[in-house]
Amino acid sequence: MKPKYLLILPLLLLIFSCEQEKPVSVLIAGDSTAQSYDTTQTLMRGWAQMLPLFLDSTITVKNHAKAGRSTKTFIEEERWAKLIEETEPGDYVIIQFGHNDASTRPERHASHDQYRQNLVNMINDVKAKQANPILATSIVMRTFQGRALVDDRLLAYPVITRQVADSLNLPLLDIYSRSRDMIIMLGDEPSKELYMWIGPGLDKKRPDGSEDDTHLQEAGATAVAELAAKEIKKLNLKNLSSHVVLP
Repeated sequence: MKPKYLLILPLLLLIFSCEQEKPVSVLIAGDSTAQSYDTTQTLMRGWAQMLPLFLDSTITVKNHAKAGRSTKTFIEEERWAKLIEETEPGDYVIIQFGHNDASTRPERHASHDQYRQNLVNMINDVKAKQANPILATSIVMRTFQGRALVDDRLLAYPVITRQVADSLNLPLLDIYSRSRDMIIMLGDEPSKELYMWIGPGLDKKRPDGSEDDTHLQEAGATAVAELAAKEIKKLNLKNLSSHVVLP
């Protein structure tokens, strides 16, 4: 007869393996640059909409990002409360704001101090659910002067995001820096193909066309999603990084 421990050991290994590989969800809190769009109505895409392309089928992406929202309005409209309600222990929550926090519109604007505190409050809410917060900086805005990429419309919000991540020892997806490098390497004219620079008659939502340096077409959203996936891979996050699929 086999010793009892030899009979129990396989069961313990199976239980341990299941705990290590528990399927997780990735929940997204953000604005229009991350939002999911109706592909039958517009050419616009959000990077989080394309993120599942770079994760295997065991990972579920729940995209709560919504156009026009700042940390302030996302909380006030109880969108954050809904996201937290759906968050399970072990899940990951990616928090990416800044575009609308920097807005001069008073209903959206959050001061630097308010923005920082809102991020901290969100982080604490995620941790209270025994889940894992990830901060992400905003996508660069495609603003060229001559051959130089100049982006000063986001002001200090990407910097504050990095500071909060550093001070709390949290994982950070520095999408701002990565996307900025990408656009610089592409240059002015080629990078227009990533953003909503489109002619008339191509988009139901923008029948007259647009020259939009903020929002992304499918190619741009896919490129930014790949940047985010590469950052996730490098962070070596439990039950997530090993599920990143890169071309």
